[in-house]
Amino acid sequence: MLMPSIFGENLFDEMMDSFNDEFFGKCSPLYGKNASRVMKTDIKEADGRYVIDIDLPGFKKDEIHAELKDGCLTISASKGLDKDEKDKEGRYIRRERYAGAMSRSFYVGENVKQEDITARFENGILSLSVPKEEEQKKVETPNYIAIEG
Repeated sequence: MLMPSIFGENLFDEMMDSFNDEFFGKCSPLYGKNASRVMKTDIKEADGRYVIDIDLPGFKKDEIHAELKDGCLTISASKGLDKDEKDKEGRYIRRERYAGAMSRSFYVGENVKQEDITARFENGILSLSVPKEEEQKKVETPNYIAIEG
């Protein structure tokens, strides 16, 4: 049966997903149908540092950028397909490779400096090592109000 669709998405998917969730409970996979556009990330704590591993399969090192600004570490990756590419063997019937951009941000603290962060890209995994920001111990000062009289 043919179903109406736009950009390859079934127009009834969202309606049926909410119907199924209401009556059968949520059973959709992690990230749902947008999983291809999400940077899957693991964060672990080791030796006073955070180790952030981000899956970026299909990207090259020069297509990935990391920026630290105001205590926020932003990882972005963009990939474009060459529109003028001609195949000598024939023409494409269907192309499903990803073209677009994605980014993800992590708050790492105001005191973390760019030179303290190390990054390595190997086998489609970006691995970042970020120092843990030391918690400043707050000294409680009493806020008494002077009473006259």
